[in-house]
Amino acid sequence: MSISTASGKFHAPVPIQRGWAEALRVWWRELDKWLLGLVLALMALGTVAVAAASSAAGKQYEVAEFAFFQRHVVFQIMGLGIMFAASFASREDARRLGILIAIGALVLLFLVPVIGVEKNGARRWLDLGISLQPSEFLKPGFAILLAWVLSWRLRDSSLPVVAYSTLTMALIGALLMLQPNLGATILFGGVWFVLVLLSGVSIARIGALIAGGLGALTAAYFLYDNARYRIDSFFGGGTAFDQVDLAQRTLLNGGWTGTGLWLGTNKMRLPEAHTDYIYSVIGEEFGLLMCALILLLYVAIIVRAMLRLVDEENLFALLAGAGLATQIGGQAFINMLVNLNLFPSKGMTLPLVSYGGSSTLAVCLTVGLLLAITRRNPFLEREKPGLKDLFERKD
Repeated sequence: MSISTASGKFHAPVPIQRGWAEALRVWWRELDKWLLGLVLALMALGTVAVAAASSAAGKQYEVAEFAFFQRHVVFQIMGLGIMFAASFASREDARRLGILIAIGALVLLFLVPVIGVEKNGARRWLDLGISLQPSEFLKPGFAILLAWVLSWRLRDSSLPVVAYSTLTMALIGALLMLQPNLGATILFGGVWFVLVLLSGVSIARIGALIAGGLGALTAAYFLYDNARYRIDSFFGGGTAFDQVDLAQRTLLNGGWTGTGLWLGTNKMRLPEAHTDYIYSVIGEEFGLLMCALILLLYVAIIVRAMLRLVDEENLFALLAGAGLATQIGGQAFINMLVNLNLFPSKGMTLPLVSYGGSSTLAVCLTVGLLLAITRRNPFLEREKPGLKDLFERKD
């Protein structure tokens, strides 16, 4: 369509239709290749680690020696597909997808106490033809939902966004403690605190939030037998403590360089060697140097994600990226502390490394959304100081 003007004809802009090849070039140009490389390196090490732990897990569950390794490879391939598909999303599409995932997972979380399947004394799974753990998929959705709610303050500073996010956290915490799942509750609480902190609340409010969190943890100790048992066992001895103590001894058994692949012996007595305690299997067969490398990879992933957000002017993207990175890093460090006998047993996998169905797919989805949110055009300059600006605006 053209319109006649005094200076000639004006032609309406025509939308550019990009083919798959062009879309792929744009995606590759905007993608954080360092972050993707770090994640793929961690997943590759995780595949080898599951191969090392598969014999111990097979003996525990009375299945073929490499059954869990074979399943893990399938889940890894599925997870990579989910990761790359999610990374193609624009920030707006990532926001919409995250909110939909949060709502769907929250609905399923309500069903867990009613029709959930009980395993090892906890009711955390739904049998929907496949075993599904809703809390795993809620993790990325929760970070994005919270980031979206907290970003409302830019449109209307009078909105009680901190109160909304706190009520959301309280609801999810209550549902998780019904399972019971203290470890996930602590992880969700940590993500909530980081996002509220980054959203620019005052120091006084931060102090009140810390006091409230300590109060909730104290209440959990006195009101929930599971929480009290795990904490008491950690400090005073017991079954959970024995498992963690065995995990620590297994981790240290290999020394600096390890016993070698499939030569570990302590792992055969370790429960859940392929999931909760895979870090100890790595320590025994590949040594403390490999454990240190894995720790450094997690640190590098978090630091790299945060560096991409330092000069980010979009508050939602900044909060969502920080929340997703905190989700991955927080879970990893809790798992490693448990294996080092520095934290009570939590039944939490090592993200991108441990064997898992729901957990592997959910973590890959988390990484995919993080890659989507941290994508940026390298030819566009940033003018606002991002994270620095948030802290300077605090009261």
